[in-house]
Amino acid sequence: MFDIVPHWLIYTIGFSASIFFTLRMLIQWLSSEKTKKVQSPASFWIFSVIGSCLQFVYGVLRDDFSIILGQLVSYYVYIWNLKAKGIWGKIEIVVRGVLWMLPVAAIILLIVNSGVVINNLFKNEDIPLWLIILGSAGQLIFACRFPYQWWYSSRHGGVSLLPRDFWIVSISGSGIILIYAIIRRDPVLILSQVFGITTYIRNLIIGHKEHENG
Repeated sequence: MFDIVPHWLIYTIGFSASIFFTLRMLIQWLSSEKTKKVQSPASFWIFSVIGSCLQFVYGVLRDDFSIILGQLVSYYVYIWNLKAKGIWGKIEIVVRGVLWMLPVAAIILLIVNSGVVINNLFKNEDIPLWLIILGSAGQLIFACRFPYQWWYSSRHGGVSLLPRDFWIVSISGSGIILIYAIIRRDPVLILSQVFGITTYIRNLIIGHKEHENG
């Protein structure tokens, strides 16, 4: 659909998204190591929103349905956490409006070009259907950790929390995405998932020790 976009620009957008996602995990990880408790810092959610916007664009430019699907599932949970952290209301109203409507605008764009989109996403010779299904399954599992995180946080006073099961789902989804990325030879996804799995396992360990110490 966007054949005129140069590959260097597509990968620049993708790696930029990966950098923001990596930074969010690095900051969260260091914060948790410092306090010996699993933390949910505001910067984690700020970088999540930025990274998600870039990743969604990358998915559209790569004609990758699984990436698009994953971002759509988790995007508004990031915004909810920004609200829970008291950050969302401090952002300029124009910027909030743009951030809120960005996925909607992207969906409208995909619908308007539905014929081309369906052909590129589901009849793409570079991505067989079984691989689309594999990637989409991984992204769905991976993205569903955020609706779960929202549900869990809502039940605990609306405070932004990252519970143990969040990391278990993260590892499961990330493992499938990593397999997909290796088959697809997607350096952006490979880079982000390898680092991510490391931090997810470490957070599980920190959370387990925190629970043992009462």
